[in-house]
Amino acid sequence: MLENYLPVLVFLGVGMAIGVLPIAMGFLLAPRNPYSEKLSPFECGFEAFEDARMKFDVRYYLVAILFIIFDLEIAFLFPWAIVLDEIGMVGFIAMAVFLGILVIGFIYEWMKGALEWE
Repeated sequence: MLENYLPVLVFLGVGMAIGVLPIAMGFLLAPRNPYSEKLSPFECGFEAFEDARMKFDVRYYLVAILFIIFDLEIAFLFPWAIVLDEIGMVGFIAMAVFLGILVIGFIYEWMKGALEWE
């Protein structure tokens, strides 16, 4: 019975070794020479000037959500385009309805001014 699970155990062992071994080598072999500038907080090419826990404008989150929505749209379009000849007109109409809903949502966001950055 163990021979059935041996390939799985070997796979798990090799996977763990590939994940853990480079990290352990980094901790063991990396030079240790910390200095104040190296340990200082660094953000986007310049020193941090405010607390990291400051409040963000809601527009950052809105842009992130819009990106995810339209990224998922593309993720649905590629498989649909590949099997379009097999699914026929029903698949075409289903995707047209899907894209129509997304376009209506995009126009709504545009009219509400959610895409404007002041």
